[in-house]
Amino acid sequence: MRALQMVAPRKLALLDDVPEPSPREGEVLVRSQWVSICGSNIHPYLGLGQWAKLEYPKPPGWDGHECIGTIVESRLAGWTPGTLVLAHPQDYLGFAGRLRAKPPGLVALPATADPVPLIAAQPLATVLRAMSRIGSVANLRCAVVGQGPMGLTFTSVLRHAGARQVIGIDILSNRVEAAKRFGATDAIDASKDGPVEAVRALTGGAMADLSVEAVGFPESLATAVKLTRRFGKVYVFGVPRYESQEFPINVFFRGEMEMLSSVGAECVHFFDAAVRMLADGQLGLSPLITHRLPWRDAQRAFDMYADHTDGVLKVVLEV
Repeated sequence: MRALQMVAPRKLALLDDVPEPSPREGEVLVRSQWVSICGSNIHPYLGLGQWAKLEYPKPPGWDGHECIGTIVESRLAGWTPGTLVLAHPQDYLGFAGRLRAKPPGLVALPATADPVPLIAAQPLATVLRAMSRIGSVANLRCAVVGQGPMGLTFTSVLRHAGARQVIGIDILSNRVEAAKRFGATDAIDASKDGPVEAVRALTGGAMADLSVEAVGFPESLATAVKLTRRFGKVYVFGVPRYESQEFPINVFFRGEMEMLSSVGAECVHFFDAAVRMLADGQLGLSPLITHRLPWRDAQRAFDMYADHTDGVLKVVLEV
């Protein structure tokens, strides 16, 4: 089968002779049709920060995990070949023509003319898991630092969940503009305006009840802390680039804040809810997908995502 392989920082190989996996008991084998690039793929692709210690080449197919495809073999009762599914691949080997998957990271997709927008259910599921830790945001003032695909998803979910104010913040103009399309009540271009002062003005001095960090850089986390009111919450959602970093501990300490985070495959427990929310039109996340490219253009797709060129938000590769 074909598979992508990270052979060195910023270098991909498209292999044609990778052995096809076999499903184990309780699993299905999925013929992948579409896989999207996640922001978490970019750190190891660049080989920066804590990923500078990685050994290359990585296993073929690693680290793809946002996949739609059709079941071609099943060892799982009730799941038949021919079923179109959203699949979370076992071992995170999703940049490949075939992948193993099992529930709850396996959800049948409704019949639709274009299933590709439903691939956004995977990142949406990670936000739904985060929201399960945050609790109610009804009538809260919220700030989201970073308006990439995950930040925009968070912005949309927060507004949908009843937040009174959702302030989207980014340094890229196209993402600042996108924030309002995804539900932000206000948007701040941090390349032009100091975000702390801007949030203070927008909230009448109250600051944010909840600040979400959706980038993974030291500067973005420091900003999120400084935007948060006393006794407020800071949610660390962006995958950190570094194992350790500077942190405005005194601001956090004096503000008597709470800090939460989430990461990992536990998001699969929210797959079904995420698919239903998108399929039923409760959330409109299809504009996240700004590019659809063929498999052979994977190198270009990763470079585009890493360098924030061509107005990119999310890239879907057709396998």
